[in-house]
Parts: sequence; structure tokens; C-alpha cells
Amino acid sequence: MEFGLTQVWQGGWVGAILRGAAMTIAVGVSSMMIGLLIGTVCGLVKWRSIPGLAQIVDLYTTVVRGVPELLIIYLLFFGSVQFVTGIATAFGYGDIAKAGYPFIITVAAISVISGAYSTEVIRGALAAVPKGHIEAAQAVGLPQGRIFLRIIAPQMLKIAYPGINNVWQTTIKDTALVSVVGLQELMRTAFIGAGSTRNPLIFYAIAAFVYLIITLTSQIGLNRFEALFLSRSQR
Repeated sequence: MEFGLTQVWQGGWVGAILRGAAMTIAVGVSSMMIGLLIGTVCGLVKWRSIPGLAQIVDLYTTVVRGVPELLIIYLLFFGSVQFVTGIATAFGYGDIAKAGYPFIITVAAISVISGAYSTEVIRGALAAVPKGHIEAAQAVGLPQGRIFLRIIAPQMLKIAYPGINNVWQTTIKDTALVSVVGLQELMRTAFIGAGSTRNPLIFYAIAAFVYLIITLTSQIGLNRFEALFLSRSQR
């Protein structure tokens, strides 16, 4: 029997898809926030050219950007799952670890990937801040902390925002890769639905549509925030 949209509704798959979409958004937002934190710290390290640390950060960004994202997820998950599960089981938390570990390692893996790209965005934005502005602030005797908060940070954010926007779009799409670790996000739900009904086309088409809705909606919100931020910074 042909499996159409009516059967998707009657089979209860709509709720599963919505829950998968919610999980995708949760992973994406969590990973982006942690990735931005990583990127800001590492970007500052590279911008300041701190001896030793700058080389470590450079190695980190080079490796992560040079290795497929799926392989990073595999390495982090399968390289740690037995160790973490064993420790949790020893303390009586084995079931909790098995239930929550896929989400934790997923956020960790996507954060590592997002952080590497955010690092280069932040570093490039910091390097693009005119040195004359910084030197003028130093000449009038402003403290380093105030120079960063009042002079460097606002200009850096304005320059980095389009790049951060691109990192977000990439991050939300990278969440599709974590279906391999068993996390019940949107892509995993579509995969299960496709296998259960033997009609993969409709489930993957629905997944593509939902991803498109997520990215378009977030793009509209980010564009409005950018316009508001720019209008306030020009006052």
C-alpha cells in the first residue's frame, strides 16, 4: 500500500519528527554556544600570538578543519563511550550514562567542530580592527580592559557576525551526522521512519523540509538581530 502523508499523520510519525526537530535544535544551540566560547578564547590566543598556546590552537583548528566531521564524531564517541560507561556503572549510574551519553558526546563533538571554525572567524575579525583605533585609545591612557570592551569588541562583533551566521548554519546541518551515535534527532527519526515504512523518499523529504524551515527561520532572526545591532552601534 502506498505510504503517503496521511499515513505519516495516522502512524504517529508527526510527533516523532517534531521531537527529533526539537532535539536537533537543542543540539545545535548548545553546540553553537559552547563553540562560540571556544572560538572566542582560541581566537584571542591566536590574535595575541601567545607563545605555545597559539601553536596548540593552530594545531587544533588545522586538524579539525582538515578531518571529516563524521570521523571526529566517531573518534570522540567510540573512543570514550566504554570508558565513561564503565566508570558510571561502577558508581551505579550505568543506565543514566547510557541514556544521556549520546547527547553529551554529540554536543561535545559538534562544539569542537564549531569552535574550530569560530576560532578563525573571531581571529580574522580581531585582526581586521584598525590598529589606529587601538593605538589612539592607548595614547589617551585607557586601561586595556576598557580598550577591549569599548573599542575592540564592538568592531570585532560587527565584522565577525556574518561569519558567525555561517558557522551557525553549518552547525545545525552538522547535527544530521550524529544520527550514527543513536541520538534520536531529526535525521535519526527520518532514518527509522524510512526503515519501518519502507518508504524512505517521503521521510527524507520531510526531514529536508524541516531542516529548511529551521535554517530559514534562524536566518531571518539573525538578519533582524544584525540590523538592530548595526543600527544601535551607529548611533
